[in-house]
Amino acid sequence: MIRRRLERFLANIVAERWEDWQFASSITNATARGKKFKRLGDGSLIAFPWVTIYNEHYIEIGSDTMLGPYCALSAGMMPGQECLTSPVVRIGDRCLIGRGSGIVGHLAIDIGDDVWTGHHVYITDQNHGYEDVTRPISKQSQPEKPVRIGDGSWLGTGTVVLPGATIGKHVAVADFEGYVHWLDVETGAFVARSKTGGRISNAPVVVGDLVVFQDDEGRVTALRPR
Repeated sequence: MIRRRLERFLANIVAERWEDWQFASSITNATARGKKFKRLGDGSLIAFPWVTIYNEHYIEIGSDTMLGPYCALSAGMMPGQECLTSPVVRIGDRCLIGRGSGIVGHLAIDIGDDVWTGHHVYITDQNHGYEDVTRPISKQSQPEKPVRIGDGSWLGTGTVVLPGATIGKHVAVADFEGYVHWLDVETGAFVARSKTGGRISNAPVVVGDLVVFQDDEGRVTALRPR
């Protein structure tokens, strides 16, 4: 009994201290790491622990924005790379990027104001090539294509946004009750939704102006909003 009480007491202390350390280790514009960014606005925070962050001087983040823990955020292929554009990655004001998400820019990723994402969302403006079967896919690349996500949009958990994708304002990319929905920019009304039968098993992938998903019976659907 005494041992169990001691374990609970110590566990509570460890949990409280971990929360304190996690907050103290987060990146803000008042920290040395935060000052490396091209811009990191007031009230914004990158939660600790993070996975990979580099070339911060090509990354611009607005005010009152939060990136959850275990996020990856980078510009270019490797630390110290000189990029062709600046900022390479721009995230607006009042955004919330979910836990475990990755934003990997090479040319231009523009995320508007008030954009929220679920956990484990991936956004990139460059993909791997695979056309040359004599070379490893890891050694092939495709041209970068700018990515834009409009103000007030929401990307559901697991959404993947690939090069060339343009998501308008007030757009929801997510799985609701087995449907993929796309909202109209002006009215917020549903302008497109699709269900191929069964539950959607894979998170949507945004490619250009298409939303591609697969149901639990293996059927693939590409949806273009009207």
